[in-house]
Amino acid sequence: MYAMLLSSAGAPLEAVTRPDPEPGPGEIRLKVLACGVCRTDLHLLDGDLPIRRPVVPGHEVVGRVEAMGPGVNGFEIGDRVGVPWLGRTCGACAYCREGSENLCDTPQFTGWSRDGGYADIIVADANFCFPIPSQYSDVEAAPLMCAGLIGYRCWRKACEGRPVTTLGLYGFGAAAHLLAQLALSQGQEVLAFTRPGDEAAQRLAVELGCRWAGGSDERPPVELDAAIIFAPVGELVPQALSAVRKGGVVVCGGIHMSQIPSLPYSLLWQERRLVSVANLTRADAQAYLPLAAKAGVRPHTTAYPLSEANTALDDLRHGRFTGAAVLVP
Repeated sequence: MYAMLLSSAGAPLEAVTRPDPEPGPGEIRLKVLACGVCRTDLHLLDGDLPIRRPVVPGHEVVGRVEAMGPGVNGFEIGDRVGVPWLGRTCGACAYCREGSENLCDTPQFTGWSRDGGYADIIVADANFCFPIPSQYSDVEAAPLMCAGLIGYRCWRKACEGRPVTTLGLYGFGAAAHLLAQLALSQGQEVLAFTRPGDEAAQRLAVELGCRWAGGSDERPPVELDAAIIFAPVGELVPQALSAVRKGGVVVCGGIHMSQIPSLPYSLLWQERRLVSVANLTRADAQAYLPLAAKAGVRPHTTAYPLSEANTALDDLRHGRFTGAAVLVP
């Protein structure tokens, strides 16, 4: 197998060749067709998420089954499946037993604690793989496996309380551009907040149907019922709280965020809520993928050869594309 390996934080990925891995009990081996590039991968490179051993990043994987270990049911050789961030859970801790496997005490994560999809071969737990709707090409499907799923979980959390008519999305990248399409299909008004001066992202938001797009330093034209922060920027928390109405909610969707500054209690008062979202569950994928297909969600992608993973990550860091980047072996 050919893979791009992260040896230590701060180091560039290096191309390596290894023997093809064999799937163990309950596992399947996939020929990787595409793998999305996620901001979480940057957190690995930067040391925000510590790695305990050299690892192959990548957790937005689309592949085709080419071998199966003992005890695998529900898949056949040749099936096209997706592999998400959550790679395995214990199934026995209190969180797993209560249906919150995203909070499992001893989880495994694709591309962090187990090798991911920046490769031409991956081995995955079959119980954490999902069929890909036929409407999507390999490149289109890849961002759905994390950007789409985490956006969906954030959206569900934002809509748990009072009805949401106006939704603000802070950081209009891969997750936000997918969620915006889903929210619009459900009749919500979406307002997009980008890096100040990011006219390309603002144009994309408007083209997708958002009511308004502007810099994160701007005041929106209407009060928000809910806001979701995808950008890993703690300074956005008080800004978002000041933009939501009484009883509104601000959802933090990232696995890592810079320091949240102190804020006056008045921003949280009047029953505003500030919550976070962690990881995802298999139920999220089972619900989201057919819903996205039915709603006509179409990822905007920029494809890179797998060997140019470092370039794709650098382009992501500096906002050189809109939508999502995808590596193709």
